[in-house]
Amino acid sequence: MSELKDTLKARFGEHRVSELLVKEGETPLLIISLELRTPVTIVMTNGLSNYRMPVPEKLEGEDYNELYFCLPSYWEWEDTSNPEMNWVFDWIQRLAKHVIEKKTWFGHGHTMPCGSELKTLSNTMKQNHFFLTNPILLENELEKVQLGDKSIHFLAIVPIFIKEFEFKQSRGTFKFIRKLVNKGVSEKLDDFRDSVTKSKWRFKS
Repeated sequence: MSELKDTLKARFGEHRVSELLVKEGETPLLIISLELRTPVTIVMTNGLSNYRMPVPEKLEGEDYNELYFCLPSYWEWEDTSNPEMNWVFDWIQRLAKHVIEKKTWFGHGHTMPCGSELKTLSNTMKQNHFFLTNPILLENELEKVQLGDKSIHFLAIVPIFIKEFEFKQSRGTFKFIRKLVNKGVSEKLDDFRDSVTKSKWRFKS
């Protein structure tokens, strides 16, 4: 049993944290079930923090990270063969593998395309980029964990639209997050949301 898993069980309760079966060579994953206003399920890497990320000097202390997706209560994530949902497990593995193999780092505010062809994630999730952020909805629940001399931080993977990506690139992380929060958007996945850059008013010519 991993030290991180033990720590999260102590934080959330023994029955709320379990391991997800993964293929040989893949990053271990945890499933965490939380009761908020509406229940959510967290899919989290469990071992990415074994890799020390080569962060810039100004971010010293944020070099150990775990990635996570936050799934809404209506997702039947247990059906890992469902293409409308199993992209979560594929992408969390791809991102973890990328950062280790490329000997690079992930941090708050990083963005990346969903593959070179910019395909949408599924028939219902039309986003084609990812945005990494410190916890928003789970700010209190996913406070950093101290394991020995390691401070382990949690980074949410948030699917975003191309226009949102362009807004973030031009206006910066702070203004983009403020726009997300003002529109009621957090790291919790939402198959039905529109781009936060979409104008509320449409005028006919």
